[in-house]
Amino acid sequence: MRVLAAMSGGVDSAVAAARAVRAGHDVVGVHLALAETPAALRTGSRGCCSKEDAGDARRAADVLGIPFYVWDFAGRFAEEVVDQFVADYAAGRTPNPCLRCNEKIKFAALLDKALALGFDAVCTGHYARLSHQADGTAVLRRAVDAGKDQSYVLAVLSAEQLAHAMFPVGDTPKARIRAEAAERDLAVAAKPDSHDICFIPTGDTAGWLTERLGARPGPVVDALSGAVLAQHTGVHGFTVGQRKGIGVDQPAADGRPRYVLGIEPVSGTVRVGPSEALDVHEIVGERPVWAAGRAPVGAVECVAQVRAHGGLADAVAELDGELLRVHLREPLRGVAPGQAVALYRSDPAGDIVLGSATIR
Repeated sequence: MRVLAAMSGGVDSAVAAARAVRAGHDVVGVHLALAETPAALRTGSRGCCSKEDAGDARRAADVLGIPFYVWDFAGRFAEEVVDQFVADYAAGRTPNPCLRCNEKIKFAALLDKALALGFDAVCTGHYARLSHQADGTAVLRRAVDAGKDQSYVLAVLSAEQLAHAMFPVGDTPKARIRAEAAERDLAVAAKPDSHDICFIPTGDTAGWLTERLGARPGPVVDALSGAVLAQHTGVHGFTVGQRKGIGVDQPAADGRPRYVLGIEPVSGTVRVGPSEALDVHEIVGERPVWAAGRAPVGAVECVAQVRAHGGLADAVAELDGELLRVHLREPLRGVAPGQAVALYRSDPAGDIVLGSATIR
């Protein structure tokens, strides 16, 4: 097959490309330039997609002996990921930019261009696995390394996108991937993993948002008594389930900590209260995507996941018109609008992705 290897400049994508070469595929490496000022996108291990990363990707491609290109996707990334991230926070939602980047950039813009150029698949360093059913349908599964599993942020992919995807490192623990990179003389073998949001390398999300949205003051209100406890400078500084940084000086009457329970962007109100008020028994999702390409019929027993790592509960999911209703058998906390709920098959392994929806 002709394979386009997306090379971020990290160890995972470098080994993924190496494995595609070893499998006998005709591989071309590509690094995505996602920012107009790439030098500002990395501080140590924070962020990614910098000039440093592009250079690391090029050197890895040279070692592998494959052609290498840099494609400018900065405009598309700004529109589809960064601008949407800002708009979501302004509307009181908590977006997941990595999930949207996979959906809109790596497996939409990049895959579309790859297919137009005659490639058969896009290969990435995501920790997930693909298997195939008897009819050839691709099945997305959790990675072997549970601590690195990225199937949650890939659950937004459609059946057509999965049919043209390759995840060569998903069957291997991360420690072994680093060892393999060293064995292949890849200089990125010991490179630190990037973390935080790639376009906010300082890690100060609230400060970054304030620069773009400005001060939008409003009250912090006790959800039980209705009393105004404090004033804040913008709802974009809060997310459901947050405990620290709420700005309330006086303790609750029972002495227990308060948590953010809800955000009302129109009035600018942030509601806070006790931890048990965070319990969610039903999730309503919009824009459902089904990994098999078709929606299930009737109610489906499944496992729901609401965060990239953790936040799992047995559930029953069913479509209600264009919405997905997920009834949780035990409550979950920290469920924030704008995040995704991913559904996994309810079986002993529990590693097969059924689909996902955006939490409304």
